Amino acid sequence: MARLLEQYNKDIVPALAKKFGRENRLSLPKLSKIVLNMGVGKALQDKERMKQAAEHLGQIAGQRPQITKARMAVSGFRLRENNEIGCRVTIRGKRMYEFLDRLIHVALPRIRDFRGINPKSFDGNGNYSMGLTEQLVFPEIDPDKVTFTQGMDITFVTTTKNDDEARELLRAFGMPFRDDSK
Repeated sequence: MARLLEQYNKDIVPALAKKFGRENRLSLPKLSKIVLNMGVGKALQDKERMKQAAEHLGQIAGQRPQITKARMAVSGFRLRENNEIGCRVTIRGKRMYEFLDRLIHVALPRIRDFRGINPKSFDGNGNYSMGLTEQLVFPEIDPDKVTFTQGMDITFVTTTKNDDEARELLRAFGMPFRDDSK
């Protein structure tokens, strides 16, 4: 079993139940999925970039990514409909908790000048989104084989519709939110 999943069941659920004053375990916030997304705009000029970005995303997530295509043509970007412009992965279950563990305890501390993540990046429905500027912070990526750095967006989808409850859930997992009160 994933370490954070055990921690969620043993420690986090009772703590959240006490904090929110609820006895029903199913009414408490829970992480339902994590979505990783890489927008590879430079893939229009260099097809090899898309292959490499998808390979890196697959190594990070532990499952094969889906290639996303443009839905409409934008002449200003020299973009045609159905051009490959990105890749994404949706992680659920045990793999999701293992990814969250690696993100919090390995990848985020490896970011240069890291002072915490923005505590205000919630969407109003209990989902949190953050961005990374390069994929090299994950230990699965071999820096010697990387020809370009690629950023990614990470979205945490929770079962609650309340941002404050979702923030408490992520904080209980150990998410290093920045202290903006100073």
